[in-house]
Amino acid sequence: MFTPSDDLSPGESAASAIVIDGLYKAYGSVSALSGATLAVDAGEIFGLVGPNGAGKTTLIKAICGVLKPDRGAVRVLGLDSGRDRHAVRRRLGYMPQEPALYEDLSPRENLAFFGSGYGAAGLEQRIRDSLEFVGLWERRDDPLHTFSGGMRQRASLACSLLRDPELLILDEPTAGVDPTLKAAFWEHFQGLKQRGVTIFLTTNMMDEAVRCDRVTVIQGGRILVTETPDAIRARGRTRVRLELAGGVIREAEIGRYEEELPRLLTDYGLSGEVRRISIHRPSLEDVILSMIENRNPDG
Repeated sequence: MFTPSDDLSPGESAASAIVIDGLYKAYGSVSALSGATLAVDAGEIFGLVGPNGAGKTTLIKAICGVLKPDRGAVRVLGLDSGRDRHAVRRRLGYMPQEPALYEDLSPRENLAFFGSGYGAAGLEQRIRDSLEFVGLWERRDDPLHTFSGGMRQRASLACSLLRDPELLILDEPTAGVDPTLKAAFWEHFQGLKQRGVTIFLTTNMMDEAVRCDRVTVIQGGRILVTETPDAIRARGRTRVRLELAGGVIREAEIGRYEEELPRLLTDYGLSGEVRRISIHRPSLEDVILSMIENRNPDG
């Protein structure tokens, strides 16, 4: 694994794979990023969630060093992503949302082409390792145009793994794939995490967000919150409905229900008068959508 520089930026620790500090970027009158700040720990699966146009692509470009911010700093694997962009790119893998592969070439030929710039030493073994990891070694010589969309996604993932990266950046990696293949992808991601690879991915699917160690919600170029999926969900409001004797109904909306529900029920002495308690907890998707709509980390 990498050893960060001794010259750490604010918010950066020896365990940081990515540190983004006060990042601003505008395209004309359109602000893509407005002071974005976050830190990604080495070895975690980190999710970036937000609507189209929220700033996710701009953030990825800044991490990869292909975009110069108007203000702020980005450090990746202990390096400045702009000044040291060539060194950074040698240590990360990137999988775009749409596979950028040649349809007339086979997976092995695609990987050989893209890997030719890395140096010949060990390339054939790296190609085999990558294709075996995603389950495509048996189809290594078939033209890509004969593959399903999901298999093309697997070939794209293999390409991003060719350098044996320390940091893997995935832009909506399972968009449009079936549930079985999605589960297989996440097995791959967990396997990579076990090998110490840091994974930074964008997604709009909440079933993927809950699999991440931590999630950042971004809207309008502004970071709304960075927390674990459970902590984000706990920010939602829980609706409580009490049905009392005589048909009396009492309803309330509370925050952290594990703490607030007992207090709510003290008025009733937790007695037999309370016949039934119905609780509706918001899903992670409910809470994130509320944050995005209100541009407020507290929903």
